[in-house]
Amino acid sequence: THEFMDLCEQVGCEPYITGNLGSGTVREMMEWVEYMTSDADSPLANERRRNGRAEPWRVKYFAIGNEAWGCGGDMPPEFYAENFRRYNVYLKNYPGNELYRIACGPDSASYGWTDKVMGIVGKRLNGLSLHYYTVKNGWSDKGSATAFDESDWMATLGQTLRMDDMISRHSAIMDRYDPEKKVGLMVDEWGTWYDPTPGTNPGFLVQQNTMRDAVVAALNFHIFQRHADRVAMSNIAQMVNVLQAMIMTDGPRMVLTPTYHVFEMYKVHQGATALPVDVAAPDYAQGAARIPGVSASASRDGSGLIHLSLVNTDPNRPVRVACAIAGAQPKSASGRVLTAATMQAHNTFESPDAVKPAPFSDFTLSGGSLAVTLPSKSVAMIELSP
Repeated sequence: THEFMDLCEQVGCEPYITGNLGSGTVREMMEWVEYMTSDADSPLANERRRNGRAEPWRVKYFAIGNEAWGCGGDMPPEFYAENFRRYNVYLKNYPGNELYRIACGPDSASYGWTDKVMGIVGKRLNGLSLHYYTVKNGWSDKGSATAFDESDWMATLGQTLRMDDMISRHSAIMDRYDPEKKVGLMVDEWGTWYDPTPGTNPGFLVQQNTMRDAVVAALNFHIFQRHADRVAMSNIAQMVNVLQAMIMTDGPRMVLTPTYHVFEMYKVHQGATALPVDVAAPDYAQGAARIPGVSASASRDGSGLIHLSLVNTDPNRPVRVACAIAGAQPKSASGRVLTAATMQAHNTFESPDAVKPAPFSDFTLSGGSLAVTLPSKSVAMIELSP
């Protein structure tokens, strides 16, 4: 607990704690919250002090169980909801700390789970989690993270775009019980899942990260932003070394992945106001499979800057994009782009900058119109100044 909370303070992020409902007790979960957040003269708070932390931590996000439908207890939704009710009543809001209580939500397309849990405890929770991993051809054929062809590229992107339909359908169910959208949909596990890197412990789920994963991350961000009225959190499943990681380490060495760079580029959207975007573009086709060729999202920040993010899903051909900007007349623009020579390009300890953002200026701005030429397999961020 101390190491994790110290890390959160050092990097300036909100901790998100998951209580053990599957095999833990109500008392254990209750005392963990007290240990972390109470400033009282009490046994648990005093134990924290003896362990080196005088002041309580501020813990906002607290999940009551994880994947209770599977590895977290193999529970039916009704049984989980009744357990949520019982555990939740013992989790106290200590002075200066109010918990944002998150219930275990569905496994991807398990819409019945959402219906049952929202119907039983929807008024007792603040958030409902959703887990969905992008798996190319099913759990038995996840494929290589780096040795793949264009059909694998298409299959992976097509699978990740299913996130949009799932969020729409879960949101529609939540709307029946929570029409004011007070309960956030917390997409707190997502990302690509491939076969482990050969030579590594298969249980550690180590995999590399390529330009394909950068495009997957950007497409998911656009989906989350289209559903900003309901999606309150979107945490990629892992951060270091595991699955679609943002950082790879080897002892003292560290390298940033293409996914990290998309996160860094897209941070300008966080905390901004989502703007509506309509996209009309030819599909990208590979054999009989087709997906949208261009994906876009836009926001306006507190200073009036508009940020437009664009993705070209075609790994072979650039695309010309014409943008009409309604309601604004930006005077200047600047841009950055993330792309690479091949779909399989990735960063290694020996070549840490094979895939990284570069300045981007292949666009023209004229009044309320913007024309952009997106390179193949690229993620671009354009800043428009008033």
